[in-house]
Amino acid sequence: MSSIIEIDHLSKRYDSGTAALNDVTLNIDEGEILALLGPNGAGKTTLISIICGLVSPTGGTVRVGGHDIRKNWRAARKLIGLVPQEIALEPFEKVIDCVRFTRGLYGEGPDEAYIERLLRSLALWEKRDAKTRELSGGMKRRVLIAKALSHRPKVLFLDEPTAGVDVTLRREMWQVVRELRAEGVTIILTTHYLEEAEDMADRVGVINRGELLLVKPKAELMGEFGRKHLTIELYDPLPALPADLAARGLTLSSDGLQLGYEYDTHADRTGIARLLGDLTQHGIAVRDVATKQSNLEEIFMSLVEDKPKEAVA
Repeated sequence: MSSIIEIDHLSKRYDSGTAALNDVTLNIDEGEILALLGPNGAGKTTLISIICGLVSPTGGTVRVGGHDIRKNWRAARKLIGLVPQEIALEPFEKVIDCVRFTRGLYGEGPDEAYIERLLRSLALWEKRDAKTRELSGGMKRRVLIAKALSHRPKVLFLDEPTAGVDVTLRREMWQVVRELRAEGVTIILTTHYLEEAEDMADRVGVINRGELLLVKPKAELMGEFGRKHLTIELYDPLPALPADLAARGLTLSSDGLQLGYEYDTHADRTGIARLLGDLTQHGIAVRDVATKQSNLEEIFMSLVEDKPKEAVA
């Protein structure tokens, strides 16, 4: 699959000396959904802003659809739609006029049929003549998405698109995202709802302190970094954990009725069979056994929690 975005050794250092991005290299394939994760101040918005031509890089290159964002910025920018974190709309402008105006900024002629289809897909058609100041926060965010899609971009950036949006609207928005991906649109999203990234993304990138820590297919990431937690329910409460079992990494619940054990799913030996045998030798009767796979949020935290961050955009 061909890359629609090519980022090569991209860096951004502000006059204050803060390094917002440090030697980031990344290729984004056409038609994929990439979730870009990182704590506040990790550099996610800076990276998006550079690709969209809003911030100038200190070093490196970025090409969108083969167009260098600095040498051929107009062609590159026309391929991109951006839904920013901040809601900034002209308060007295009608919804439909907002979308028409943005489409015109990209040099696209009138296409009322497309505008109607777009507004209907975002449940905005009934609000087309409403002034944006009359809309709820969630509806305003839908208008931002409509504006970003007004010129039929090949790449869509969603920077925290569901912040402050209720659950129902969030689901509707992600359905629109799935439909866009089906049409071949490449989508790069940042989100604090990690369950969304886990559900939506084809690949996941983790950025922290301006450095891209990794980019992997979601399934590969979950398999490589995922751990399983084994919960062992006991018939009778255990007053204390035998020393040899504690040395194996087992934990005992406060009521003495559960044992916990974490293990690597990719290890040659998980040690579970031996562990259950040791429990039998100690006369500990097992009532039930359950396992839980670590989720993307736990994996994300394990990657960044030991890395103190410097505040950047």
